[in-house]
Amino acid sequence: MAKVKVHVFLKPGVLDVQGKAVEGALQGLGWSGVSNARVGKLIEFDLAGAEDPQSEAKKMCEQLLANTVIESFRIETA
Repeated sequence: MAKVKVHVFLKPGVLDVQGKAVEGALQGLGWSGVSNARVGKLIEFDLAGAEDPQSEAKKMCEQLLANTVIESFRIETA
């Protein structure tokens, strides 16, 4: 069984409204050095029965977990 972590973020150049909100809030609370905040998502799951968990997770991302038009993803398996 493989432990899979998928990190999904908006691609560079795509407006990250949530990231801007977090950045503004942190600056408003006194952390003036914060910039370029990006908000993404982390999806963790166990994957059993896959010979190549990395390849299977990639297929999952391309079909469901990420909108590949505007999002990029990174996969970690253990």
